[in-house]
Amino acid sequence: MTATKNRKNYQADFKAKVALEAVKGRLTINEISKQFGVHPN
Repeated sequence: MTATKNRKNYQADFKAKVALEAVKGRLTINEISKQFGVHPN
């Protein structure tokens, strides 16, 4: 039997901030995920 997990839903503005950081290319994915408190996948 598997445990159910609650998925976090992020607002569009938060997603845009994270995507903008990724596109800038100054930080690695791991650095961005730590900065925003999300999983790198």
